[in-house]
Amino acid sequence: MARDAQYEEALRVGDLPFLRTLLADDYVWVHTLGSEIETRTSLLARLEKPVIYKSRTTSDVHAHVQGDTVVLRGVSTTEQWNADGKTSRSNRYQFMRTYVNVAGECKLLSVQTMNLK
Repeated sequence: MARDAQYEEALRVGDLPFLRTLLADDYVWVHTLGSEIETRTSLLARLEKPVIYKSRTTSDVHAHVQGDTVVLRGVSTTEQWNADGKTSRSNRYQFMRTYVNVAGECKLLSVQTMNLK
C-alpha cells in the first residue's frame, strides 16, 4: 500500500524516474470503459508534459495477496487544476492495481479504473 501511495504521488507530479523503476515492461492501464488503453511507453510519453494535479488521494483500499502478487482495489480521488490555474475539478475512480515480484523487485503490472459519478 505504501508503494501504491508513491505511485499516486508520482502520477500527481509527473515523477518519470520513479515510474520507470516501478512499471513492469508489459504494464497496461485500462481506463474507464476501455476508453483508452495505455502501455508503459505511452504513459511515460504522456507524462513528459504532465498535468500537475492539485491532489491525488486514495481511500477504502483493500489488498488481496496471492504468492508474489498483490491486487489492490479502492477509490482514487483526483483534483485537477482548470486552465485558469485558480479553480479545480474533482473526479473519483474505482481502481484495481496488480503488483508482481519481478526478479526481487515490486513492479506495477496493470491498472484498471472506472469513473464514479
